[in-house]
Amino acid sequence: MLRKIIHIDEDACTGCGLCVDACHEGAIQLVGGKAKLVRDDYCDGLGDCLPSCPVDAISFVVREATAYDEAAVIRAQMERAKAESHATMPAGGCPGSMAKAIERPSAERSEPKAPNAPSPTERTVMEAGRPGATAFAGERAAAPSWLSNWPCQIKLAPVNAPYFAECDLLVAADCCAFAYGDFHDRFIRGRVCLIGCPKLDGVSYAEKLTEIAVTNKVRSVTVVRMEVPCCGGIEHAARTAADAAGATFQSVTISTDGRIVG
Repeated sequence: MLRKIIHIDEDACTGCGLCVDACHEGAIQLVGGKAKLVRDDYCDGLGDCLPSCPVDAISFVVREATAYDEAAVIRAQMERAKAESHATMPAGGCPGSMAKAIERPSAERSEPKAPNAPSPTERTVMEAGRPGATAFAGERAAAPSWLSNWPCQIKLAPVNAPYFAECDLLVAADCCAFAYGDFHDRFIRGRVCLIGCPKLDGVSYAEKLTEIAVTNKVRSVTVVRMEVPCCGGIEHAARTAADAAGATFQSVTISTDGRIVG
């Protein structure tokens, strides 16, 4: 039949995943890092996904398409809910995914201090890899890790892990710890840390983060994201979770050259 249906401009799409969250019918999924309309019969043509797109990559078109099938949408939603509720670990559990808290000497956060001038050895380390730099000539004391929970991947963390109880939650995009040099002391210290990339994982984190925040009465949610548009998905998911739990919320944006820009 000829009807109104959404169209996604894949060239403009950044893969942020916001439209996937907005489409409750499940018509849109991330495929290969791009949003795609995967089922015509799941699209009701109302366009709830349109306002969520930060780059205006979604529009309406009129074309031949299968009629919207509400019954099929409901069945699919029920099947997804059932699959999620019965998801189990392999027999005995995966050792790498077992929840555990990691003791640290002190987790009180403090504002980062201005660094001292680097020593000659430190300058050599800092310059390694730059054009014309000398080879690595020595070692410096390792900065301490402040990671206090395992696993730290959003997809792997169990919702009821004890370390989530009334915690201050950090939700960070995967790239942030590599782009921002003082990430551990500035952001992880004193917080439970979860990381992910909705563009690579191809999923929405909003539902799981909301369940974690509400179930465990999380006190605060801090999201650290990169400045690239595709990080909008993780910020949206973290904000949704904070709002649902009544937790305080803050967002920090890191530039690709390692500066805090928002």
